[in-house]
Amino acid sequence: MLAVCVLLLTGSAGCGSGGAQENGQKGDSPSPVGKLLDETDKQGHQYREVDEKGAPGVGIEVQPAADDGGWNVRLTLRDFRFSAAGGKAAAVTGRGVARLFVDGRPVARLRTSAYRLSARYVPHGTHHLTARLYADDGTVWTVEGEPVESTADITASGPEHAGTANGALSVHGSPPRTGGRGSPDRGGKAS
Repeated sequence: MLAVCVLLLTGSAGCGSGGAQENGQKGDSPSPVGKLLDETDKQGHQYREVDEKGAPGVGIEVQPAADDGGWNVRLTLRDFRFSAAGGKAAAVTGRGVARLFVDGRPVARLRTSAYRLSARYVPHGTHHLTARLYADDGTVWTVEGEPVESTADITASGPEHAGTANGALSVHGSPPRTGGRGSPDRGGKAS
Protein backbone atom coordinates (compact mmCIF):
# COMPACT_ATOMS: atom_id res chain seq x y z
CA MET A 1 0.00 0.00 0.00
CA LEU A 2 2.86 2.37 0.79
CA ALA A 3 4.34 1.70 -2.67
CA VAL A 4 1.02 2.60 -4.34
CA CYS A 5 0.86 5.92 -2.47
CA VAL A 6 4.44 6.79 -3.49
CA LEU A 7 3.66 5.96 -7.13
CA LEU A 8 0.50 8.05 -7.08
CA LEU A 9 2.29 11.04 -5.53
CA THR A 10 5.25 10.74 -7.91
CA GLY A 11 3.00 10.19 -10.93
CA SER A 12 0.72 13.13 -10.17
CA ALA A 13 3.68 15.45 -9.59
CA GLY A 14 5.17 14.39 -12.93
CA CYS A 15 1.88 14.79 -14.74
CA GLY A 16 1.22 18.19 -13.18
CA SER A 17 4.49 19.74 -14.28
CA GLY A 18 4.20 18.45 -17.86
CA GLY A 19 0.61 19.63 -18.14
CA ALA A 20 1.56 23.08 -16.93
CA GLN A 21 4.13 23.44 -19.70
CA GLU A 22 1.67 22.33 -22.35
CA ASN A 23 -1.13 24.57 -21.10
CA GLY A 24 1.10 27.54 -20.14
CA GLN A 25 1.20 29.69 -23.24
CA LYS A 26 0.49 27.30 -26.10
CA GLY A 27 4.15 26.63 -26.83
CA ASP A 28 5.27 30.25 -26.54
CA SER A 29 8.25 30.99 -24.35
CA PRO A 30 7.18 32.54 -21.02
CA SER A 31 10.79 33.48 -20.18
CA PRO A 32 12.40 36.78 -21.19
CA VAL A 33 13.11 36.96 -24.91
CA GLY A 34 16.32 38.40 -26.27
CA LYS A 35 18.33 41.21 -24.75
CA LEU A 36 17.10 44.77 -24.41
CA LEU A 37 19.55 47.26 -25.91
CA ASP A 38 19.99 50.92 -24.99
CA GLU A 39 19.32 51.95 -28.61
CA THR A 40 15.85 52.99 -29.84
CA ASP A 41 14.20 53.72 -33.16
CA LYS A 42 13.19 57.28 -34.13
CA GLN A 43 9.82 56.81 -32.44
CA GLY A 44 11.50 55.87 -29.12
CA HIS A 45 10.86 52.10 -29.19
CA GLN A 46 13.67 50.18 -27.50
CA TYR A 47 15.58 47.54 -29.48
CA ARG A 48 15.26 43.85 -28.49
CA GLU A 49 18.24 41.83 -29.75
CA VAL A 50 17.78 38.16 -30.75
CA ASP A 51 20.17 35.63 -32.25
CA GLU A 52 20.28 35.38 -36.04
CA LYS A 53 19.37 31.68 -35.91
CA GLY A 54 15.58 31.55 -35.74
CA ALA A 55 15.22 35.35 -35.86
CA PRO A 56 12.06 36.73 -37.46
CA GLY A 57 12.29 38.07 -40.99
CA VAL A 58 10.11 40.28 -43.19
CA GLY A 59 9.94 40.97 -46.90
CA ILE A 60 7.81 43.62 -48.60
CA GLU A 61 6.24 43.72 -52.03
CA VAL A 62 4.37 46.77 -53.34
CA GLN A 63 2.19 47.02 -56.45
CA PRO A 64 0.17 49.97 -57.76
CA ALA A 65 -3.57 49.53 -57.14
CA ALA A 66 -5.46 49.84 -60.41
CA ASP A 67 -8.68 51.27 -59.01
CA ASP A 68 -7.83 54.20 -56.72
CA GLY A 69 -4.23 55.29 -57.13
CA GLY A 70 -3.20 53.63 -53.87
CA TRP A 71 -0.73 50.81 -53.36
CA ASN A 72 -1.19 47.13 -52.53
CA VAL A 73 1.36 46.09 -49.90
CA ARG A 74 2.10 42.45 -49.12
CA LEU A 75 4.47 41.26 -46.40
CA THR A 76 6.28 37.93 -46.48
CA LEU A 77 7.17 36.67 -43.01
CA ARG A 78 9.71 34.15 -41.75
CA ASP A 79 9.63 32.78 -38.20
CA PHE A 80 7.05 35.42 -37.24
CA ARG A 81 3.32 35.42 -36.46
CA PHE A 82 1.00 38.37 -35.99
CA SER A 83 -0.55 38.66 -32.54
CA ALA A 84 -4.26 39.10 -32.03
CA ALA A 85 -5.50 42.51 -30.94
CA GLY A 86 -5.99 42.89 -27.20
CA GLY A 87 -3.32 40.35 -26.27
CA LYS A 88 -0.83 40.63 -23.43
CA ALA A 89 1.79 43.35 -23.93
CA ALA A 90 4.79 41.03 -23.58
CA ALA A 91 7.61 39.99 -25.87
CA VAL A 92 7.10 36.43 -27.10
CA THR A 93 9.54 34.77 -29.48
CA GLY A 94 8.53 35.37 -33.12
CA ARG A 95 5.31 37.25 -32.39
CA GLY A 96 4.06 40.81 -32.60
CA VAL A 97 3.03 43.40 -35.16
CA ALA A 98 4.49 45.12 -38.21
CA ARG A 99 4.54 48.86 -38.62
CA LEU A 100 4.68 50.62 -41.97
CA PHE A 101 6.62 53.83 -42.52
CA VAL A 102 6.69 56.10 -45.57
CA ASP A 103 9.93 58.08 -45.71
CA GLY A 104 10.40 57.39 -41.98
CA ARG A 105 6.90 58.56 -40.95
CA PRO A 106 4.63 55.93 -39.34
CA VAL A 107 1.46 55.27 -41.35
CA ALA A 108 0.03 51.92 -40.16
CA ARG A 109 0.25 49.18 -37.54
CA LEU A 110 -0.44 45.78 -39.08
CA ARG A 111 -1.70 42.45 -37.76
CA THR A 112 -2.05 40.98 -41.24
CA SER A 113 0.27 40.54 -44.21
CA ALA A 114 -1.85 42.50 -46.72
CA TYR A 115 -2.53 46.24 -46.62
CA ARG A 116 -3.89 48.93 -48.97
CA LEU A 117 -1.76 52.08 -48.68
CA SER A 118 -3.68 55.23 -49.58
CA ALA A 119 -2.28 57.43 -52.36
CA ARG A 120 -2.35 60.38 -49.91
CA TYR A 121 0.76 58.93 -48.21
CA VAL A 122 2.66 58.72 -51.51
CA PRO A 123 2.63 62.06 -53.38
CA HIS A 124 4.44 62.60 -56.67
CA GLY A 125 8.04 61.35 -56.55
CA THR A 126 10.02 58.44 -55.14
CA HIS A 127 9.42 57.30 -51.58
CA HIS A 128 10.69 54.60 -49.22
CA LEU A 129 8.11 52.24 -47.71
CA THR A 130 9.49 50.30 -44.73
CA ALA A 131 7.93 47.40 -42.81
CA ARG A 132 9.50 46.86 -39.37
CA LEU A 133 8.70 44.06 -36.88
CA TYR A 134 7.85 44.80 -33.24
CA ALA A 135 7.19 42.61 -30.22
CA ASP A 136 3.86 43.05 -28.44
CA ASP A 137 5.55 45.06 -25.69
CA GLY A 138 6.49 47.71 -28.29
CA THR A 139 10.16 46.77 -28.60
CA VAL A 140 11.78 46.49 -32.03
CA TRP A 141 13.05 43.03 -33.03
CA THR A 142 16.75 43.38 -33.94
CA VAL A 143 19.60 41.15 -35.10
CA GLU A 144 23.20 42.32 -34.67
CA GLY A 145 21.92 45.75 -33.64
CA GLU A 146 19.86 46.26 -36.82
CA PRO A 147 16.03 46.38 -36.85
CA VAL A 148 14.27 43.49 -38.54
CA GLU A 149 12.76 45.43 -41.43
CA SER A 150 12.45 45.63 -45.18
CA THR A 151 12.24 48.67 -47.46
CA ALA A 152 10.72 49.13 -50.91
CA ASP A 153 11.15 52.14 -53.15
CA ILE A 154 7.92 53.33 -54.77
CA THR A 155 7.52 56.08 -57.34
CA ALA A 156 4.27 57.96 -57.91
CA SER A 157 4.07 59.67 -61.28
CA GLY A 158 1.09 61.87 -60.65
CA PRO A 159 -2.44 62.06 -59.24
CA GLU A 160 -3.44 58.85 -61.02
CA HIS A 161 -0.03 57.27 -60.73
CA ALA A 162 1.30 54.91 -63.28
CA GLY A 163 3.74 54.24 -60.50
CA THR A 164 6.43 51.68 -60.10
CA ALA A 165 7.60 49.74 -57.11
CA ASN A 166 10.93 48.18 -56.37
CA GLY A 167 10.60 46.14 -53.20
CA ALA A 168 13.52 44.95 -51.16
CA LEU A 169 13.04 41.75 -49.22
CA SER A 170 15.21 41.68 -46.16
CA VAL A 171 15.75 40.11 -42.77
CA HIS A 172 18.13 42.64 -41.24
CA GLY A 173 17.35 45.87 -43.08
CA SER A 174 18.31 47.45 -46.33
CA PRO A 175 20.61 46.60 -47.93
CA PRO A 176 20.59 42.96 -46.84
CA ARG A 177 23.77 41.95 -45.04
CA THR A 178 23.74 38.21 -45.67
CA GLY A 179 22.46 35.68 -48.18
CA GLY A 180 21.32 35.78 -51.79
CA ARG A 181 18.83 37.90 -53.67
CA GLY A 182 15.17 37.10 -54.25
CA SER A 183 14.32 35.34 -50.97
CA PRO A 184 12.38 36.74 -48.02
CA ASP A 185 14.69 34.70 -45.81
CA ARG A 186 17.92 36.45 -46.72
CA GLY A 187 17.19 39.55 -48.74
CA GLY A 188 16.37 40.25 -52.32
CA LYS A 189 14.27 42.14 -54.74
CA ALA A 190 10.67 41.84 -55.85
CA SER A 191 8.31 43.94 -57.86
